[in-house]
Amino acid sequence: MSLSSSAARPTAGSTARRSHSGLLQAWLPKLVLAPSAAISLFFVYGFMLWTFVLSLTNSRMLPSYEFVGFAQYARLMANDRWWVASTNLVVFGGLFVAICLALGLVLAILLDQRIRQEGALRTIYLYPMALSFIVTGVVWKWLLNPGLGIQAMVRSWGFENFRFDWLVDPDMAVYTLVIAAVWQASGFVMALFLAGLRGIDDSILKAAQLDGASLPRIYWRVVIPCLRPVVFSAVMILSHIAIKSFDLVVALTGGGPGYASDLPATFMYAHAFTRAQIGLGSASAMLMLGGVLAILIPYLYSELRSRRHG
Repeated sequence: MSLSSSAARPTAGSTARRSHSGLLQAWLPKLVLAPSAAISLFFVYGFMLWTFVLSLTNSRMLPSYEFVGFAQYARLMANDRWWVASTNLVVFGGLFVAICLALGLVLAILLDQRIRQEGALRTIYLYPMALSFIVTGVVWKWLLNPGLGIQAMVRSWGFENFRFDWLVDPDMAVYTLVIAAVWQASGFVMALFLAGLRGIDDSILKAAQLDGASLPRIYWRVVIPCLRPVVFSAVMILSHIAIKSFDLVVALTGGGPGYASDLPATFMYAHAFTRAQIGLGSASAMLMLGGVLAILIPYLYSELRSRRHG
């Protein structure tokens, strides 16, 4: 009996090995992720901090640490090109988000009717999202070119007075960005809404039908309110894309004619890297970061609040 009990009793060495094994299992994921976390902290948040420092200096072609306070921000506020870029962002971002939401919702509702070839249509709508904004900009630059694209094609059909020269019109160039961006992103929004529609309980819709509600009223009063979290997520994503838009502008309009279709991202690049005004460019970058945070923080707050109440 004593031998069996002593054999069953764990030794100090086995207990220590289990303790070390449990400690290793607990720390191994942290050790594996530590290099990536350190690199992200340095190259993302470290450079954000450095950009903020540069925005407080008189840096021009090369970084300089002659601090001038918020003088660069004052220069930025007095710069007409910055206000044009900011106004364009409001126009571009507002139309881009609103049209993508409306078009994506309509496409999702149509596909939710279990139509034939749904998979093929979904692929066609989603395909533009697989392209980069550079490719999208180049393609739409050709399509909107008055001498080569849509205007030239329609005039070749005999409509000599047809005009669609927005690409070279300073007052309309920003709307060409909206066209190209909506074409690329609306399929992604459609996929979000379609997933939300497929997640709604059918019993709710059947109950509304039994109450005599028409189909448009069901969608307006029942379905769309159920999609509120999807709408919120889509707005956050699309707004983030709009604020960061750079490659589409460069490929499609180049910020022109003149700087009529500039956005804050192209303004920042032009002043920081081609006009040797790093301090001013850094100040504009920090204001762009502020715009992103103004969108991101409410989103994170809403997510955390919903999880806490859930």
